[in-house]
Amino acid sequence: MSILLCGSLAYDTIMVFPDHFKNHILPDRIHQLSVAFLVPEMRREFGGTAGNIAYNLHLLGEIPSILATVGEDFLPYQTRLERLGFDLRGVRLIPGSYTAQAFITTDLDDNQITAFHPGAMSASHTHTIDTVPGITMGVISPDGREGM
Repeated sequence: MSILLCGSLAYDTIMVFPDHFKNHILPDRIHQLSVAFLVPEMRREFGGTAGNIAYNLHLLGEIPSILATVGEDFLPYQTRLERLGFDLRGVRLIPGSYTAQAFITTDLDDNQITAFHPGAMSASHTHTIDTVPGITMGVISPDGREGM
């Protein structure tokens, strides 16, 4: 079976704030929110809906093709996907863009503050499936607004 995964590829930067947001975000000052958190623990993960689904299918023995738009910072992710054997003919570089990125800060209560930059994912509507021949099944997962 030849599976095509349409969706996002993204970097997830996950940081742990070793305290509780509630100790720093004061309800009577919420209208003047300006906070900075020291996050001594941080890691960068390979994510995005197409990336996550592709990886899980890989664990089940499938090697799907991926259709996604990425930015100029994609090389580390590309290297990983190529090492795993993925078909990247459907991955299109958008010059002058970053790959989609989520910046997630989690506190000790597992509360999260997330900032998301869609980057090249916003151009997903300009990309078509004809770059990947021989597909017998398609999976459409979340992607850029217009692409959906």
